[in-house]
Amino acid sequence: MTIAPRDQLAVELVRRLGATLRSTQLYSKAHPIIARNLESLSIAVQLLHGLGPTIVMGLVGGDIIVNDVPLPKGENYTGLARRLKQIGVERVTIERGVTPDEITSFIDAVTTGETAPHGEPGAFPTLPHVRVGRVSVEEKAADTTADMATFKRLYSDAVSVAEAVWGSAQTESQPDAKVARTMIDGLAQAVSQNRTALLALTTLKNYDNYTFTHMVNVSLLTMGQARGLGIDGVMLREFGLAALMHDIGKVRTPLEILNKPDKLSSAEFAIMQRHTVDGAAILRGTPDIPTLAPVVAFEHHLRIDGSGYPAGVTRSSLNLGTMLCSIADVYDAMRSQRKYQQSFPTERILAVLKRDDGQQFDRHLVRRFVQLIGIYPPGNLVKLSTGEIAVVAKAYAPDPRRPKVRVVIDRSGVLVEEPYTINLWEHDPEQGRGATIIAPVDSADLFGIDPLSLL
Repeated sequence: MTIAPRDQLAVELVRRLGATLRSTQLYSKAHPIIARNLESLSIAVQLLHGLGPTIVMGLVGGDIIVNDVPLPKGENYTGLARRLKQIGVERVTIERGVTPDEITSFIDAVTTGETAPHGEPGAFPTLPHVRVGRVSVEEKAADTTADMATFKRLYSDAVSVAEAVWGSAQTESQPDAKVARTMIDGLAQAVSQNRTALLALTTLKNYDNYTFTHMVNVSLLTMGQARGLGIDGVMLREFGLAALMHDIGKVRTPLEILNKPDKLSSAEFAIMQRHTVDGAAILRGTPDIPTLAPVVAFEHHLRIDGSGYPAGVTRSSLNLGTMLCSIADVYDAMRSQRKYQQSFPTERILAVLKRDDGQQFDRHLVRRFVQLIGIYPPGNLVKLSTGEIAVVAKAYAPDPRRPKVRVVIDRSGVLVEEPYTINLWEHDPEQGRGATIIAPVDSADLFGIDPLSLL
């Protein structure tokens, strides 16, 4: 089961709540362990409030549900569930703005509360941002199938976290590494589980949030490539985190340059180029950031032939993380439509990556990237030579021009009731499977079709 960043933060909150409760039951009030646990709990609450104004924790049977999501069973918080039941509390609501003192008062009330004889919660202190009560909800079973809806929520949460990370880098000169790591853990787990579905999500277009979607897309595309090279576990997450942070130095770039719709002057471009140096400096000064991250931030505009920037920097070789991130960065930037740039078709982008016969980008990595995403990436709508309209379901590595597709509109232009699959690399004229893709189709032209739901 894939756990979205929001859900991972919820798990961490409940774990810390359980740990705090255990420490108050074991130690005296002045013990430093209690103070440390309360501080960690307050941080967990703040992180989850970064994704929404209200946290609602409920008990259903022996399970804990946070914001309508059942949490996996764990011994770290079974004691918490048991204690809340004893004092008659089935629901805890924590509003944004809660103070550490309120959290301390809540923990004290849970620790010292008397067993509720009739199931009703006992006397609780009145707290402005914390409420307790009872609930009546249907027990929910966790879905063991990571469907596209789950991945969409995972992606949406990741974009929200990217915005929060960017904001913390702007206001505190350090990106929030902890919340970024939590988000990357979820994405890395999902990439290992289903690369095709996650890479398809990078085709979603949100031009208003380009900065944050670009951060997430480059991270996903980098991890997708790394996973294809056999990289997994801690190293995969470090590649993803470094790619997420590759442009973090732009928080120091003046907005009038960052968002200029016209071509930058030489002086403005020189200022823009500083983001690689600024990014490396920011990340080197940020605790809990892997050493790979500042390297990638500094190198991601360098090319293997010595071109690119920072000017005057030479490398005998570039880090693998840098090279994968650079490919992902160029690909996502070129296919994204912005105020000052129309999006380019995949074939044009891949031609740019392949130009100069491997002098700028490693030809072997580019070839593997093409095999990963195909000429027509998963999630895209395409028109076939037969007149049918289909959703690209999966790239076919031996022939990137002939992926697996699911037909959604037949040859007569009628929406099919049940989409059917065609492997375009299989030639069977009798069954109409000698079709080829003749052009991509803008999904906006087809009302009522959600390509991603058909993967």
